[in-house]
Amino acid sequence: MSIRVRFAPSPTGYLHLGGARTALFNWLFAKRKGGTFILRIEDTDEVRSTNEAVLAIIRGLEWLGMNWNEGPKITIDRHKTVIKEVGEHKPYFQMKRLELYRKYAEKLIEDGKAYRCYCFPEELEEMRKKAIQEKRPPKYDGRCRNLTAEDEKIYKEEGRKPVVRFKTPQEGVTEFEDIVRGKVSFQNNLLDDFVMLKSSGSPTYNFAVVVDDHEMEISHVIRGDDHISNTPRQILLYEALGWEKPQFAHVPMILGSDGSRLSKRHGATSLEYYEKEGYLPEAMVNYLALLGWATEDSQQIFDIEELKEKFSLERCAKSAAIFDLQKLLWMNGEYIRKMEPDELTTEALPFIIKENLIQGDTDEEVKQWVENILTKAISLEQEKIKLLKDIPYLISYMLKEDLENKDYEEEAKEKVLKVSGVKQILSDCRDRLTRLEDFSEEKIEQEVRNYTKESGKKTSEVFHPIRVAVSGRTRGPGLFALLSFLGKERVLKRIDYTIKNFL
Repeated sequence: MSIRVRFAPSPTGYLHLGGARTALFNWLFAKRKGGTFILRIEDTDEVRSTNEAVLAIIRGLEWLGMNWNEGPKITIDRHKTVIKEVGEHKPYFQMKRLELYRKYAEKLIEDGKAYRCYCFPEELEEMRKKAIQEKRPPKYDGRCRNLTAEDEKIYKEEGRKPVVRFKTPQEGVTEFEDIVRGKVSFQNNLLDDFVMLKSSGSPTYNFAVVVDDHEMEISHVIRGDDHISNTPRQILLYEALGWEKPQFAHVPMILGSDGSRLSKRHGATSLEYYEKEGYLPEAMVNYLALLGWATEDSQQIFDIEELKEKFSLERCAKSAAIFDLQKLLWMNGEYIRKMEPDELTTEALPFIIKENLIQGDTDEEVKQWVENILTKAISLEQEKIKLLKDIPYLISYMLKEDLENKDYEEEAKEKVLKVSGVKQILSDCRDRLTRLEDFSEEKIEQEVRNYTKESGKKTSEVFHPIRVAVSGRTRGPGLFALLSFLGKERVLKRIDYTIKNFL
């Protein structure tokens, strides 16, 4: 079998984490099986669908590193963003495929497997209310199922615009073998004669998705289990049209920490938000893969090649996955710590530029500064970094020539500098550091520790004031590595500034 899978989002907003996870599972499945991954845009919601949302979806998938074989892609033509469709089965936008849906709807009507329904919305609402009162399922009662040509003529003369409904079998069972959940069955008499085409001529989800999946030769439909109730209707359509149905795999929903469906009250659900916050795409892919899937040994950290090799639908869970922001943050920190300093610097540059911390007047000066100063500063804090957006603040004091009053945290001044004896400690250490010709990390540490031992003071009594004096903060990288990085001149100037202004 030729493996062909698709991700088919509706462009009515940002790319949701749940959608990104579904796309990832399809992509990983295709990669492992040597198959084809298709991006299809289901834009039949004419009111809410936007071109901006299409671009956000494409850019989100690109950020995660997912490449698709067929579907819309962004190209730049004369400095303009253009969406170009690639693949043998285009168009990949449903609103460009309307004639196809109408053709198959007409075929089902001719075969007696679908019919035109002329009911007004008010009649449908009354029907629903009556069913609820009589404690029956609130579904369409089929009153237009067997209209005569004369009946239809009268309705048309009344100005009624029909929808097209599928003639659902009223007996029997529709069942399928789900790769994740096993055998799933639905009683046909509990299903309604669902709408296939709206009165506007646009298709509904269940009809369009069957036509598109057949025409695009989709072999496996991998999607969230909130779609499982749609599956029997789709299978009935496949059978009515005489088409071979794909294999289905319904993966678990993603829930918030309180067990309810993931929403804004649990935090941001937009993939774009996490990119702007400074999460790495590799960490996000790793974390999303673990939302509803796991290896036998519960491995947590994967590189992308491992995910492609180990992912399988059979290892997907049936129960819902819980989105844990703290675990994602931890995982992002793990990925940051594993990066080479120059690679991390490249990833951090957009955040640093945004805060106007870049130095140098020419491209060459900027390049040298990034290589010699910025990368070293970032490497000093690398073990503590969890988000790229935190980097500018963490290193800002390292990049300045001088510190000002506003650069010193109030907590640092109150809890460290106002302690009795700090002025003398800083003065003594300044004298010792002044005499050092080799301002290396090792020599600085030796000199400061000798002073601590000779003065009979605790290391914290000496180390903390020095740190605050040169950084304005109580936390930071290793003290002696920091002093060596700042250099003798800046360290002495900052100690002098601290003594003059705060002691």
